[in-house]
Formats: sequence, C-alpha cells, structure tokens
Amino acid sequence: MSESSPSVPASISTAANVPVARAHFIRQIIQEDLATGRCAGVITRFPPEPNGYLHIGHAKSICLNFGLALEFNGRCHLRMDDTNPTKEDVEYVESIKEDIRWLGFDWATHYYQASDYFEQMHACAVRLIEKGLAYVCHLSAEQMGVCRGTPTEPAKPSPWRDRPIAENLAEFAKMRTGFYTEGTATLRAKIDLASPNMHMRDPVLYRIRKISHHNTGDKWCIYPMYDFAHPLEDAFEGVSHSICTLEFEVHRPFYDWIITHADTPSKPRQYEFARLNLTYSLMSKRKLYELVRENHVSGWDDPRMPTLCGFRRRGYTPASIRKFCETIGVTKFNSLTDVALLEHAVREDLNKTSSRVMVVLDPLRVIIENYPSEKEEWLDAVNNPEDPAAGTRKIPFSREIFIERDDFKEDAPKKFFRLSPGREIRLRWAYFITCTGVEKDASGNIIAIRCTYDPATRGGDAPDGRKVKSTIHWVSTSHAIPLETRLYDRLFSKEDLNDESDGKDWREHLNPNSLKIVTAHAEPSLAKIAPGTRLQFERIGYFVADIRDSKPDAPVFNRTVSLKDSWEKINKNSLKKAQDDASAGEKL
Repeated sequence: MSESSPSVPASISTAANVPVARAHFIRQIIQEDLATGRCAGVITRFPPEPNGYLHIGHAKSICLNFGLALEFNGRCHLRMDDTNPTKEDVEYVESIKEDIRWLGFDWATHYYQASDYFEQMHACAVRLIEKGLAYVCHLSAEQMGVCRGTPTEPAKPSPWRDRPIAENLAEFAKMRTGFYTEGTATLRAKIDLASPNMHMRDPVLYRIRKISHHNTGDKWCIYPMYDFAHPLEDAFEGVSHSICTLEFEVHRPFYDWIITHADTPSKPRQYEFARLNLTYSLMSKRKLYELVRENHVSGWDDPRMPTLCGFRRRGYTPASIRKFCETIGVTKFNSLTDVALLEHAVREDLNKTSSRVMVVLDPLRVIIENYPSEKEEWLDAVNNPEDPAAGTRKIPFSREIFIERDDFKEDAPKKFFRLSPGREIRLRWAYFITCTGVEKDASGNIIAIRCTYDPATRGGDAPDGRKVKSTIHWVSTSHAIPLETRLYDRLFSKEDLNDESDGKDWREHLNPNSLKIVTAHAEPSLAKIAPGTRLQFERIGYFVADIRDSKPDAPVFNRTVSLKDSWEKINKNSLKKAQDDASAGEKL
C-alpha cells in the first residue's frame, strides 16, 4: 500500500522546529545502514493500538520515530495496530491523531491501519500452512498453557501439530467462515517446541473473535495476533527500521521468522530501546483506564494524568515535551526518570513565552492609610521581562489592596524579609510601603494590616537610592476579579510505582492533595482571557486558562507547574543522571 523507498519527506508543522538530539545507538545504526546500502532511505513508523489515550511514554517514541525520519529526509508512518476489536474504538483513533499533531508532527499521506491489511495477512497465513509451517489447533488457552513447558523443559506438542496441510487449510477456512466458536480453534506457527525462547514455541497466529470491528465491521471473525501482524505490516509498508520498546526484544526472533518465511515484499529489521519510566507516574494503559473508570480523575484529559491530552490541558507546551525527550536520550537499559526534569523543561519554555500577571491566592487585606481613599492610579507593568516585544499593560492601584497571607508575619524570624511591623518593602510596579500595625478579630486572627506608602517611589524605586530586601505582588481590592484556580500536584505520592515490594495496591499511593481548588483574586486584565492562554502568576507559578471549563467572563485557571520544585530541590543531580544515561546510549 505504500512505496518501498522514502520519496516523500516526513512532514512536520512549521511551528515545531524539532531539535536534532544527541547521538545514540539507533541513529548510529541508521547511519551505518545508509552508508553500507542496506537500505536506500529511512522509513519509520509509530504504531499505537487504539485502545486508550497516548501518554508521555508514547511521546518519547513519537519524537524518536518522527524525529529520525525528519533528520534523514525519510518519512514516518502513523499506523493503527487495530487487531483486537474487543478494546479498540474510533474515539482513541482520533485522539491519537490529535496528540501527534499537537506535538508538532504529521504523517502526510502515510496513514495506515492494520485492518487494511487483513486480506494480505490472511494470504500470508495460508502460505505458511501450505509450507507446513502453521496448523490449526483445538487446545483451549488453559490447555495450551499447561502444554507450554518451562524455560528449561520443552513444550508438549499439540495433538493437531502434524495434521496434513490440506486438512489445515480446510480447518482454517472453517475458522474464517465462523464455523467454530471463540476459544475452540487457533492457527499456530510450527517452529520449535524446545526453544529456550518461549515466544518461539508454536505461537498463536490467529484467534477467533466474533465481534464487530470499528473499521472492517463484521467482515472478519478471525483476527491476527499482534506478533504476527506487526512484522507483516512493516514489510507491506517498506519500513526500514522498526523501532520499539525493550520488552519486545524477546519477540524479535519471531519477528524475523515471519519476515523470513512469509514471503514478504521487503525485509524490515526491529530495534529496541528503553521505554520511559517516570517518577510519581503510571505508564500502564490498563491502570490509566482504571483511574478513569473508578473516578479517581475526571477523565483521560484530567490535568493530573500523564496523558498527552492531560498535559495539554494542564498547560504544557509541545516544545517542552520534545525538549524533555531530547534531554533523556535513547538508551538500551531501563531506568527511572525524575519527573522534575519534565517540569524543568516546561518552566524553561514558559519563562520565555508567558506574560506575567498578579494574582493573590490567599488574600490578606492591606490598608494604606496615607493614600487618598478616592484616588485611583493605573500603573505600567512589564508583561514579560524575557521578551521586550511583549510590551506593557496597565494595572490599577488604590488605598486597599490584597497581598498573600504568607507575605506577612507579625513576629518575623530573622531571615524573613517580607512585610512585618516596621519593615519597608516594595510592591511590584507600585510603591514602597511600611507596616504600621495590624487588625485582629475576636479570636486574635489577623484580618488586615495597616501601612503607609512613599509617593516618591512610584514604579518601585526610591529617588534617594535606599534599598529594600523584598518585592511582593498584590491586587487592588476594588478592581480584583474572582478567579477559580485549580492547584494541581502529582497524582501519586510514591516515587517508583513499579516497585511493589511494600505489598500495597497502587491505588493506595494516590496523593490526596493532588488537587486543591481556591478562589483567587486577580488583576482585571484576566477577566476576558482566552481559553488556552498560558500565564505566569508572579511569584506563584505558571497557569493556563482551562480549555474545557473557562468561559469568556468566568476564567478557570489550572496550575501547570510552580515556579520552583516544592517536592525536592532540582536538580543538578537529576539533570546529570539524565545526561549520563543519554551519553551511555551513544556508546551502545
């Protein structure tokens, strides 16, 4: 269905500007293959099964496959491995396409589905039967498991292993026409019952599934197993480098066996790399599905989820995820990557591109006693000090303002430099103020503080050159707008969820504080903010106007990431480890 050489370059959106990553072993293999003439050009593929939403682990594979095709002027195919109709859905197909495009990649005309090849796969299965290399078996799954043997003991042969070729052809035809019920017949390869590789002990090629398929409808009642279908799909499409994760390394002998014996039109090769394992995160589609089904999260795009749609809704940028994938590199050994590296990548990107605004999450009222009660000023504020082209905006100032409650202490410790009785500090873009007293309720709680201001310090600097040790943000009380703010944290409190040595179910490690909703007070510029707008709330963190729940007059903001890592200090050690791991990948 596709050309055998990559005449069409991999297509990528102009906005992506995907960086070329450091050297690694797969890149070295490709360079050698091109130099020796093993392949005329590079064709890779990204082959997700449409049984769930893509997560950050898939992003590593997407960036690798599409990135290599782009680098070597080849192409990358998007192929849905839709061989299991019991779990697949068009909803997942469309979400996968959307996520890949959001990351900055495109497959041009090279979109395929495994189900498009069902006739060709069936013909390959028939050829294997004709060669005496496949047979119809009537063992149940349980019986097959009993006969499979152990790594040190050979498997027991099926009673039907040596049935005649003509009989196998007839039985396979009966499987296709629906004569047998589910679980009563399979087509198995005839390879080696004593192989130390359990995947070579007469693996199943076809099983019966009497269920409608989202693409082929009710045309088929037999479906190929992934291990049989995948090498054939690669061969039909002329894939030069079939790149998959490390758990498929043990499947490679069967991949090669199919390519050798099924008379395929091309001879692709499989290469494996280590999948992404991320701290405080799940990378299992099954468990992510359970999180959704059991209502631990609001859906696949919940901003706490490691799905790409979840990251998108949380405010992560495609560039930050691509940069993260470049940083961690491609290796041949499994490791656990610190999620703080991903957070570091998005901070670096958003710092350059996000406008600054002032928002108070936990308000404490400040009364500036010597500021006229009827006066109102609109002060100039810089939108982004990293980007002079972003310009300035006007922010209102008045006699009463809100500051963050933790920016004031009545009994300040020695190294507390923010507001306290008798201390002078700077209000961002406004004036110097000095605390002169506090107001308390009947229970002794501080409900307001009183200050004076220095009119000569407008803009935030004193003409006499005096310095202050702290600058805090604020919002005018009479101009503040209420803002629903969702403070997201990590969904799990355990670092390595693959470590089950504590005997606990993974659900027991859900972080009860992964979401806190507060009504913040914001400067009026946020009243009409567009959904999807990313901003830095000064001194607090990076936020995005929720793409689902924000309304023109009622914005809802999701915290993307705090300004600093609140869990552990990043990250020279984490960054160095990632760089060391990536460097090791260069030498494999």
